[in-house]
Amino acid sequence: MPRLVRIRFGHSPDPDDAFMFWALTTDLVDDKGLEFEQVLADIQTLNQWARAARLEVTAISLAAYPFVQEDYALLPHGASIGAGYGPIVVPGALTTAFLALRLVLGDFPFRELAFEEIPEEVASGRAHAGLLIHEGQLTFERYGLVKVLDLGEWWLLETGLPLPLGVTVARRDLGERILHDVSEVLGEAIQCGLDHRADALEYALQFGRGIDAAVADRFVAMYVNEMTQDYGREGRQAVIELLRRGESIRAFPDPIQVDFVS
Repeated sequence: MPRLVRIRFGHSPDPDDAFMFWALTTDLVDDKGLEFEQVLADIQTLNQWARAARLEVTAISLAAYPFVQEDYALLPHGASIGAGYGPIVVPGALTTAFLALRLVLGDFPFRELAFEEIPEEVASGRAHAGLLIHEGQLTFERYGLVKVLDLGEWWLLETGLPLPLGVTVARRDLGERILHDVSEVLGEAIQCGLDHRADALEYALQFGRGIDAAVADRFVAMYVNEMTQDYGREGRQAVIELLRRGESIRAFPDPIQVDFVS
């Protein structure tokens, strides 16, 4: 029997990522001889690990892709893309939310905090404003906070495009055949979650950091959609436009080459 190929797959311990890849914990998808090991870490950690090419496949912030493009190619599945909504007005400086805020404000002084600490930091008065990601986009009013700016709304008005935030990438040294198989397995897994929504959502709830089922359902619906299954022409255009604008403000060290696994 041929030996299984081990694929360490990094993603955030968040409801949307858990929903996307619930099917990898079942026997509902053909693994094509690949042995997936899910590695859970916050997105800033995954961004840093990707710079060292630590994992074979990983979720990262789109804004981190230019820093790892030599080692990784974009997979056509697994993106978090918001159409007219997104992070609200600071998390790690490699996140796409931070890049989008730089496009709005230019350079500004900031402090980095773990994303879950930001609402309380603003509510206490220790920070004048915060950039909220993940479920904080839905729960900020519990802290008495008022939305000043939704970056997804700004981006839609600015470009007419959805805002791509997180992406999934695979290490180039896996080789063309395995890259193709990884892409097919993850695409099928995401579709399986969408087709078995109740079961996938029940699994995702354990990663909800105390949010209730209704909030988890809203959050998953925001970031697991048809462009998660495949970017499509509009999603790919949005990726190129955001990275192009990042280049224009010299946010990246090298010219960008957007390269999707076929």
